Amino acid sequence: MVSIRRRRTFARAQAGTLTARLREPRRFLQVVSGARQVGKTTVVEQVLRGLAIPSVFVSADEPAVGDSAWLSAQWDRARIVAADAGTSGAVLALDEVQKIPRWSEAVKRLWDEDTRARRPLKVVVLGSAPLLMQQGLTESLAGRFEVTHLPHWSYAEMHAAFGFSLEQYLYFGGYPGAAALIKEPLRWRRYLLDALIETTIARDVLLMARVDKPALLRRVFELGCRYSGQVLSYTKMLGQLQDAGNTTTLAHYLELLGGAGMLTGLQKYAGNAVRQRGSSPKLQVMNTALMTAQSGVTPDDARADRELP
Repeated sequence: MVSIRRRRTFARAQAGTLTARLREPRRFLQVVSGARQVGKTTVVEQVLRGLAIPSVFVSADEPAVGDSAWLSAQWDRARIVAADAGTSGAVLALDEVQKIPRWSEAVKRLWDEDTRARRPLKVVVLGSAPLLMQQGLTESLAGRFEVTHLPHWSYAEMHAAFGFSLEQYLYFGGYPGAAALIKEPLRWRRYLLDALIETTIARDVLLMARVDKPALLRRVFELGCRYSGQVLSYTKMLGQLQDAGNTTTLAHYLELLGGAGMLTGLQKYAGNAVRQRGSSPKLQVMNTALMTAQSGVTPDDARADRELP
C-alpha cells in the first residue's frame, strides 16, 4: 500500500481562478461553493496568503454569532483594513455564512453601500450547505456575484496531494480530510458515516428544505449507494422502500441529495425533453467513499471480489 504524504504546497486549479478574480478591480462578490469536505476553506486560505493585499477571514461558525449585527461588525472591521491599505484595498472572506439568518439580505445591503461609496473592499463568501447558499444568492444577490465551484477531488488530485493509487482512490474516494485514516479502514468508515454523511443529511438537507419523511430520505440515500452506477426505475425504488409515498417524492429527495453533493439520478439522454424527464434515473454517488462506507465492505474484501474469475 502506498504511504500517504500530505503535500502542503498542493493547490487545486480553482485556487488559480479565484486568485485571478481577486486581483482584478472590484467587480463581483466571489462565491466559493461545493459539498462538505472538498476543501473550500483551505482553497480560500491559500489564495489569501498568496495575495499581496491585506485580508480578513472570519467564520460564522463561532458560538457568539447570532444575527446580521455580527456580520455588519466584521464588515466594518474589514472596511477599516481596506481604508488603511489605500488604493490596493483588502479582501473580506466570510466562512459558513449560511448560518447567519437572512445573510443574503445583509450582504446585499453592505455590498451595495461599498459600491456607492467606491470602497476597495473585495468579498468572498463560502459555506457548507450548497442548496442553502444557492437559495440566498438567487433571492437577494442577483447580478452581484460569480461562482467558483469546487467539485469532489479527482484521482489526479488525490494522487498528487496524498500519493493515492488508483485502487485506493476507487475505495476511499476523494475526501482529503479522510486521507490520513486510510490505514485504519474501520476508523475511516466511522468518520465518513458519523462526521460527514450524517452531518450532511442532518444539517444541510433536512434543515434547508421541507422533508416530510426524513427516514425515507435516508433510505433513498442508502439505496442509491447500494445501486450506484445502475439504472433503477422509480417503480422499483417504491418496491424496495416502505412508506415511500410516490415517485414525485423520490425524485425530490434525489434532487436534494444531489444539491448536497452526495447522490444524483442521471436522466437518460434523449433529443425529446419529455422522454428524457420520463426516463428511469441512473443512480450515481458523487464520491465513491459514500458507497464503500455504506456497504461495510473492507478493502481486502473489495480486492478479493475484484480478483475472482
